[in-house]
Amino acid sequence: MIALGTGIIPICDERGRTIAFGGRVLGDELPKYLNSPETPIYSKRRELFGLFRAKGAISRENRAIVVEGYMDAISVYDAGVQNVVASLGTSFTMEQAKKILRYTKNICFCYDSDAAGQNATVRALAIAQNAGLTGHVILIPAGKDPDEFIRMKGAEAFRELVNNSIGMVDYH
Repeated sequence: MIALGTGIIPICDERGRTIAFGGRVLGDELPKYLNSPETPIYSKRRELFGLFRAKGAISRENRAIVVEGYMDAISVYDAGVQNVVASLGTSFTMEQAKKILRYTKNICFCYDSDAAGQNATVRALAIAQNAGLTGHVILIPAGKDPDEFIRMKGAEAFRELVNNSIGMVDYH
């Protein structure tokens, strides 16, 4: 059951068909997120949140920006960076890498700057490299995630971080 004070977000496949839902509590209640269970048509490891809307921008920009969750993707997109998708958690997969390869060979990870996000970035970079993608990293300062950073510093500051992304070797 989803209580009042929540936001419901449709999760669509690459063709724009709704295949699941994500719920986000807007207050301090727990759990913070409540998502659709895995089904034969919805598997988190195969999907990228926002790919239906972002694929044109990914091709035009020749780069996909991957964030952890749908709230980050929504904030980044609203900040004017439309080549953004979310890996629906911190586990970037080979299936997701193959989807990105349909539109570009360049990928830029922007996971949370906490320890879990940074560890996930290292794993994601290895998967991207094994898939044939060229990986970069957007560094978010001060233990924040992209959504928090944009709310605190604004869209222009985030776009500056995107423009200053670092390569895989420099990140390591």
